[in-house]
Amino acid sequence: MEKTSAYGAIWDMDGTLVDTAELHFAAWSAIAKELNLPFSRPDFAATFGKRNPEILRQLYGNRFSEKEIAELGEKKEEYYRAAARRQGVEPLPGVKALIENLRQAGFKQAIGSSAPRANLDLILRLTELASFFEVLVSMEDTQRGKPDPQVFLVAAQRLKISPSHCIVVEDAVAGVQAAKAGGMKCIAVDFGGHHGQAALRSAGADLVVKNLEEVTVDRVRQLFA
Repeated sequence: MEKTSAYGAIWDMDGTLVDTAELHFAAWSAIAKELNLPFSRPDFAATFGKRNPEILRQLYGNRFSEKEIAELGEKKEEYYRAAARRQGVEPLPGVKALIENLRQAGFKQAIGSSAPRANLDLILRLTELASFFEVLVSMEDTQRGKPDPQVFLVAAQRLKISPSHCIVVEDAVAGVQAAKAGGMKCIAVDFGGHHGQAALRSAGADLVVKNLEEVTVDRVRQLFA
């Protein structure tokens, strides 16, 4: 595979580009406390990588209306963004080098995330990575969350690249399942340890790594060989 723009890299954001899991956990915990509802670490792990509407329905059934779900999701994200601005956010180990090297190798790159667009904009500004991504696909661009492949298929379509020529970088089982359902290659990162390497492999990941310092462009190319 020579240098070419016919290949794409689609990045999940939370847990893959950046480790913001604790900020999300704190924000969900605050919402649950206000509502006097349970929210545990296992609840967080079981819903990691999903869109807010799916998370709220999975945890609390039909307790909330569509309007309430939208309002609760937005309140949770406001808590998250405020914490991210206060604390600052850094790219995870190996992320910046891999993004730079993929661009030099001709890969077109996108974000495909379950998060709202305002989160993507904030994180990319805080990490100074915005210029590397030609396409951003967020919660607002999809009707179905991971493990449905919609978010990644929309990203591939906007990059104008065949799904079979796309690599997805993920850290959640639902995200790996979405990538594979979309006909894409997938690298799974176990840096946060939310799912474990065995679960990520079982979900169908083509390569599982502890962090992205283990991944080179040549290693990505080999997945398409």
